[in-house]
Amino acid sequence: MKKLWIKLFFVILIVLGAIWLAFYKPIKLGLDLKGGVYVVLEAVIDDEIKKEGTVDDAMKRLIEVLDRRINGIGVAESVVQRAGDNRIIIELPGIKDTEEAVNMIGKTALLEFKIKNADGTLGETLLTGSALRTAGVSNDELGRPQITFEMTQDGAEKFALITKNNIGRQLAITLDGIEQTAPVIQSEIPSGRGQITGKYTNTEAKSMAMLLNAGALPIRAEIAETRTVGASLGDESIAQSQKAGVLAIILICGFMLLFYKLPGIVADMALIIFGIITLGVLNFIDATLTLPGIAGIILSAGMAVDANVIIFERIKEELRHGNSILNAINAGFSKGFIAIFDSNITTLIICAILFPFGTGPIKGFAITLALGVLASMFTAVIITKILLLTFITTFNLKNPKYFGIKEEVR
Repeated sequence: MKKLWIKLFFVILIVLGAIWLAFYKPIKLGLDLKGGVYVVLEAVIDDEIKKEGTVDDAMKRLIEVLDRRINGIGVAESVVQRAGDNRIIIELPGIKDTEEAVNMIGKTALLEFKIKNADGTLGETLLTGSALRTAGVSNDELGRPQITFEMTQDGAEKFALITKNNIGRQLAITLDGIEQTAPVIQSEIPSGRGQITGKYTNTEAKSMAMLLNAGALPIRAEIAETRTVGASLGDESIAQSQKAGVLAIILICGFMLLFYKLPGIVADMALIIFGIITLGVLNFIDATLTLPGIAGIILSAGMAVDANVIIFERIKEELRHGNSILNAINAGFSKGFIAIFDSNITTLIICAILFPFGTGPIKGFAITLALGVLASMFTAVIITKILLLTFITTFNLKNPKYFGIKEEVR
């Protein structure tokens, strides 16, 4: 009895910990629940890249740059993933200024340093943004916003050489091919630090600095599709999902109570604990909840109840053969575990296949289903048994009628 109370104590700790994890911060919602922007970019793969066989590397670099840009915008639940050979899907939940976000994604932000010729034309590119270490925003002596930059060690050495060899000439600094400023080089600049002045607003300067820090797009990408998902649609989806979830719980709890009596009550309690643990783990790993994710949770809840049904039927079978309540419970859980383990392992294998090869919604479904399966096994095999034994020993409920056995046990 003492060991049972210790186990029950740990169950209570687990439940309290799961409740805290589930509610200590709001659960992240995906695009289909929160609303936002859905963008499809199509990379332009030229013949040179195809010939060199570096398409995959170029796409990976493109995704990295886009991801840094989106993080700079401040979209915490964003999704940036490759779709097919040359397409990238971007999901930006909660974005209000759609046009600004799309423009920020598609800009090249190519920084170039060129010597300006006497006739006003620009010479060849001497240095690009790849030599940039960091960019920021400051104000000049008149309080006007300007972009500051600092070169890498290699970039600073090249910049010093450029300024040393071109004293008295204009050094044009261009962004995306547009000349921003062209100061006259007065002396060598060995520090690798400088400013880009122009008619910038503070917002424009910050956006440009952010783009420079993220880096230029390694290959050209065009916007193939833009779609806005309204927040009202997300609210409607959440409301419908909540109704479906509540209805499912009521039906499941009623079924278990009707057919399994005392074990059914315990299974209903374990189902609630299953939901709390699943949400707690999702929040702990900072997962984003989507509609397919909710479907995965509901499906795994059904699997949790299915595991209880297998175990309880085993217990009833043992009772019909004349075993005592405690022996029947131990036998039911040990014999039922094998079937439960096998079925859940196959589901986890499917989740392991879906996650690396699926797109965003499929990945969300795979994550929530896998977590739900693990939580269902834990609640069905361990927590249910502890709760059931606690009820029986505490209230001396050792009559087979409490397990839905109507006929006399022989």
